[in-house]
Amino acid sequence: MMRVKPAAPPPDIAAISAMTGHAFVDGARLARALTHASAAPATSVRSPRRADYERLEFLGDRVLGLAIAELLMELYPQAGEGELSVRLNALVNAEVCAALADEIGITPHIITGAEIASASAAKLVNLRADVMESVIAAIFLDGGMDAARRFIRRFWEKRARIGAAIRRDPKTELQEWAQRETGSVPAYAIVSRDGPDHAPMFMVEVCAGTRRATATGASRKEAEREAATVILVAEGIWSHP
Repeated sequence: MMRVKPAAPPPDIAAISAMTGHAFVDGARLARALTHASAAPATSVRSPRRADYERLEFLGDRVLGLAIAELLMELYPQAGEGELSVRLNALVNAEVCAALADEIGITPHIITGAEIASASAAKLVNLRADVMESVIAAIFLDGGMDAARRFIRRFWEKRARIGAAIRRDPKTELQEWAQRETGSVPAYAIVSRDGPDHAPMFMVEVCAGTRRATATGASRKEAEREAATVILVAEGIWSHP
């Protein structure tokens, strides 16, 4: 359950520095990174732009994407562009950013207006994710890319090392690749079915353009997924499982 503070005193810079591992220099910027528009006063009469996290979120999103892209290139040197893109998207989405805001301890420091108490669960996920990206921007502006990279690697690397669990379904991946590269869709066919009824073993062949592969599985669907994976690995779209 998310608990954010309504309009509140300045953030506890020492506490947030300790939990993030970055010693913040600019407390006003950190306060802005934690402030939702519902609690942000206008900066001045002449400048109605509110002192909230929106501009920092824009920057933090780009910094996070670059740092994660660098990390994935390092961790998966054999992975193709398709796999790297899937992994990146799985690491920078709102759910992951919101979860990390909770894990790190940033969520209780978010400053909001009273109306946020009745916000939907989806809106609260997006709010926490936005603040997570805004804090990344504050770290970047405070200490440069090296500081932001250290923070991101500290909290995202474990997730980045997760293997096949974040991959897309191989049949979906192969179909998109085949349509893009050959203009056709993969065709699957059962080559054989062996074993007793309670423990069958299927061999399936898949054809994607001029590429062919066979694989076995305890069900037709499992064999098809395995065969699709063989082509994805052979073509460098995925690294080895």
